[in-house]
Amino acid sequence: MFSDNKKEKQMVEGKPSQNIVSQGTKMVGDLTSEGDFRIDGIIEGNIKTSGKVVVGKTGFVKGTLNGTDAYFEGKFSGKLELSGTLTLKTSAYVEGEVVAGKLAVEPGATFNVTCVMKGTVKEMNKGGQQQKRPEAEKTA
Repeated sequence: MFSDNKKEKQMVEGKPSQNIVSQGTKMVGDLTSEGDFRIDGIIEGNIKTSGKVVVGKTGFVKGTLNGTDAYFEGKFSGKLELSGTLTLKTSAYVEGEVVAGKLAVEPGATFNVTCVMKGTVKEMNKGGQQQKRPEAEKTA
């Protein structure tokens, strides 16, 4: 009778839903999804998604993570590639390699990485003003 709830609508329209790895769960292997991930357990392997990834306080990801946006309260070790924003809360612990479009770090977060920001490269010209140039030109 009341079949217009949000979850049923998403399934009918073919939209991706949220994937949840609960606390106490350990997964080993590669995961691919078009939907969002909420991780409160442990994942060892590679994650590829066009959605958002949220790693809760009890969550731990060891491996490679490719996605759009990520929000960390838990731990990550490995290679992180995001086209959007990486947000680190106070309890976050991230180590490894990071490529992200934007970065937001709260005081107290641990961020031991080599980091590259995607997008345009800004250089200081002789007058001390920032000058933008496309990333493709930086190798020339």
